[in-house]
Amino acid sequence: METRRDERISQLIQALKRSDKLHLKEAAALLGVSEMTIRRDLNAHSAPVVLLGGYIVLEPRSASSHYLLSDEKTRFVEEKRRAAVRAAALVRPHQTLFFDCGTTTPWIIAALDNELPFTGICYSLNTFLALQEKPHCRVILCGGEFHASNAIFKPLNFHETLRNLCPDIAFFSAAGITPRQGVTCFNLDELPVKHWALESARQHVLVVDNSKFGKIRPARMGPVSAFSLIVTDQRPDDEFVAFAAQEKVELLW
Repeated sequence: METRRDERISQLIQALKRSDKLHLKEAAALLGVSEMTIRRDLNAHSAPVVLLGGYIVLEPRSASSHYLLSDEKTRFVEEKRRAAVRAAALVRPHQTLFFDCGTTTPWIIAALDNELPFTGICYSLNTFLALQEKPHCRVILCGGEFHASNAIFKPLNFHETLRNLCPDIAFFSAAGITPRQGVTCFNLDELPVKHWALESARQHVLVVDNSKFGKIRPARMGPVSAFSLIVTDQRPDDEFVAFAAQEKVELLW
């Protein structure tokens, strides 16, 4: 007989079919229970979902049986976190920062000191929730048409918000990076905001785990040279290192 806990776990698994991770606050709102109840559900017995850094993700050993598309993403959670910690070290007090959508940028926010004063610009729900956890962050959420598949708000009028902002640093995520095709992602509807950030920010920082190198996805963000710095969790192969040097793109791992 399925218990209420089993029902909640099933609902979490279904939610993770739409997004590869779910913030604890989002999960509590979705299920209509407290965050403590969810913590108890996940700690009581072994479950195919786990709590990691404030986010609920599929347990890597069971991810493939529930959600093949996100299997690769959940297997690289620690790699994303390592890259994110390096990226967060670039931030200085009172800067204005843009955070892209995706699964890596919330780890950058999590790595920022809670005492750090800064302004955070975002357009995705999971990034917005992560910024809310920072007590000295002034959050600017760019509203618009909501796209549930990738949890972003696509602005309807850039002149109302984004065109008035000039970030010190823009942190980008991506799903693929190659010398020839450049930096790519899955969703075309993300490109307007990404391209705005490339035009408006003073520094463009691409934060990717090692699994993204050599991959090509449908939506092109721009050439590798559009980014001043690429932060990752381990050294890319010699060919890419040489290419980055040629393009005057700094690598940090």
